[in-house]
Amino acid sequence: MLAPGGTIGILGGGQLGRMMAMPAAQLGYRVHIYAPERDSVAAEVAADFTCADWADQAALAAFAAACDVVTWEFENVPVGPLAAIESKLLPHPRALETAQDRLKEKRFVESLGGSPAPFAPVDSHEELLAAVERIGAPGILKTRRDGYDGKGQWRIASLREAEALAMPHAATIYEGFVRFHGEFSVILVRSRAGEVRFWDSTANVHLGGILSTSTWPAPAEIAAQVEPARALARQVAEALDYVGVLTCEFFATDAGPMFNEMAPRVHNSGHWTIEGAATSQFENHIRAIADLPLGDTATTARHVEMRNLIGADALEAQAVLAEAGAHLHLYGKHEARDGRKMGHVTRITR
Repeated sequence: MLAPGGTIGILGGGQLGRMMAMPAAQLGYRVHIYAPERDSVAAEVAADFTCADWADQAALAAFAAACDVVTWEFENVPVGPLAAIESKLLPHPRALETAQDRLKEKRFVESLGGSPAPFAPVDSHEELLAAVERIGAPGILKTRRDGYDGKGQWRIASLREAEALAMPHAATIYEGFVRFHGEFSVILVRSRAGEVRFWDSTANVHLGGILSTSTWPAPAEIAAQVEPARALARQVAEALDYVGVLTCEFFATDAGPMFNEMAPRVHNSGHWTIEGAATSQFENHIRAIADLPLGDTATTARHVEMRNLIGADALEAQAVLAEAGAHLHLYGKHEARDGRKMGHVTRITR
């Protein structure tokens, strides 16, 4: 158990790190951020900040030496350099290795009995055409690595569109489109001792590949599929010997929950837990990696809606403070670019 006054290191300097640093401080810990970008919204609320490249082994080693335990706030941290600090890391970097490659991730979930969308690895234009002919169109071509919030993705409506597509200079995977009733997340926390707790699953709506809203209670067609989805998410966590908060995203389909992707970290669709649950995902992640007792994950409201503030949406966001039950979170980002997550609003009905 990490005693008060200990130091928790966070790899990455974005808003998820910022929202983990605040409950860490509440629990008596110092937070040390490591990120390549000088402009870090997480570092603004942390005790220490190392600004250095991921490949800077000396800086990474010094950072780890100053921390009692190290975690991450986004899944695209390069895995290679982490080998030198693996003894300090929670979760284990095998979770990153799995989630960073969409093909590896889907094959891993299949090995556990899960059902992802139909997929095929694509390493050439010829393989893309073969995948479209076998799986069908419409579908979507995705880079196997580094894509998020709709980036690194190409929608393909027909074989003719596939024939005309200029292939990206990266390994890709083709996925068939899925007919679904809704999208939802299973967010769990797992302790060092293997205890698992779940938060309620919200109905998620995406616009332009970016999460727009997460709402609870979810419609019946989603609620009916949460338990089997939880069973798979638990298997994922146990197979990875995972410690901390893990998110698995699903489609609710006629055939049951279909696995979409996993995020080995706290997740945008769990931001509502700050005001809407007895213990937030951010605090429980800190509790898990610090080997503290896990907090109650029960929902404490009758209705919850989390809405992302994207780009210019944040410029007038303070007006929502006049609403009863509205909770505003702005991330401290100075440039409101299109597609950039600037903050969120959670509306609670008790």
